[in-house]
Amino acid sequence: MTPSDVKATLSFSDGSPSMELPIYKGSVGPDVIDIRKLYGQTGKFTYDPGFLSTASCNSTITYIDGDKGELLYRGFPIEQLATNCDFLETCYLLLNGELPNVSQKDEFVARVSNHTMVNEQMQFFLRGFRRDAHPMAVMTGLVGALSAFYHDSTDINNPEHRQIAAIRLIAKMPTLVAMAYKYSIGQPFIYPKNDLSYTENFMRMMFATPCADYKVNDVLVRAMDRIFILHADHEQNASTSTVRLCGSSGTNPFAAIAAGVACLWGPAHGGANEAALNMLEDIQRNGGVEKIGEFISQVKDKNSNVKLMGFGHRVYKNYDPRAKLMRETCHEVLTELGLQNDPMFKLAMALEKIALEDDYFVSRKLYPNVDFYSGIVQRAIGIPVQLFTAIFALARTVGWIAQLNEMIGDPEYKIGRPRQLFVGSPKRDVKPIGQR
Repeated sequence: MTPSDVKATLSFSDGSPSMELPIYKGSVGPDVIDIRKLYGQTGKFTYDPGFLSTASCNSTITYIDGDKGELLYRGFPIEQLATNCDFLETCYLLLNGELPNVSQKDEFVARVSNHTMVNEQMQFFLRGFRRDAHPMAVMTGLVGALSAFYHDSTDINNPEHRQIAAIRLIAKMPTLVAMAYKYSIGQPFIYPKNDLSYTENFMRMMFATPCADYKVNDVLVRAMDRIFILHADHEQNASTSTVRLCGSSGTNPFAAIAAGVACLWGPAHGGANEAALNMLEDIQRNGGVEKIGEFISQVKDKNSNVKLMGFGHRVYKNYDPRAKLMRETCHEVLTELGLQNDPMFKLAMALEKIALEDDYFVSRKLYPNVDFYSGIVQRAIGIPVQLFTAIFALARTVGWIAQLNEMIGDPEYKIGRPRQLFVGSPKRDVKPIGQR
């Protein structure tokens, strides 16, 4: 962090002494006012529900400019990474700060491939769940349970433990997601094959059966790989902040990532692509494309409770750069599978057209977001809607780990301890029960 020559002065109208606050400049993005000494010098806290104006850390991993519609991983634009790199190259970048050369990539891929199997006892653990359990309920349990199987990598303060835990988590998440899926549909688990790429392996574990092996379709594998890249990290969002806060207590990496999975489950976060598909299915059930005008009217009506899911973004006030890439992939996949005339996909494309042309949506910058397109792509590939968020967790695992490792390595890191504005009852005495 570079301190700025400019300082902020905080003054009080009640005559309390003013104080100077240092300002730090990032390499890009807004300056930050350092308030760490505020409570010590004034006895006052800041109040910022949701931490929307508070930087909780300094980071070198991911940068978002919501107004420009820009997303950078370690300085590289997401458009270039999604076009020129595969997911494991992106993982290497997020973990190590630079893209790998050929030998570094080969070594990293080999290390990840060597850890794709999970302990056989995980199958018995999985069988304790109901088959109709939500995959995210299963994943929260499975990821947390990894710490019970891999005792040799649970010390968060040991760099070697963190490194092997990172490789294990990245390698085993596809296996766990595929196992959760196979369990839910009553099919046998498919073991990983280390001669396949990361994403080919995942698709095979999802869709192969002992009686019919999975035939790799390069278009679908590339689409899935792109989904992984676009979801790999997204700065200090709710689940990443959860992983950092959880890890700040010194808990093991598997527990911290399980906390991230639990947070991602929420419909306002990782569940958004599931919500977008559920919305499309509701419109389809109620008349489909022919009734889309009525649906849009309800969305515009302030008095209706109808929400448009998969459009707009809390951070991007412009077109989400990931959505542009996913839109291209979406059309490639639908064409490859001959689904352009499928009623559900025709409905999705009609809704997209309205959102990109209607003044109501354009003026509010309610563009289709990455969740809208990734949901359509996953459904086309054959992934059930309930599994979407688990796949998001699979992709985001590397970002969570990179952020967790960065926090542990930061000499300024402390256990997280947000403050509060207390508005409850002041101190009072307990009366005997007969007098209450």
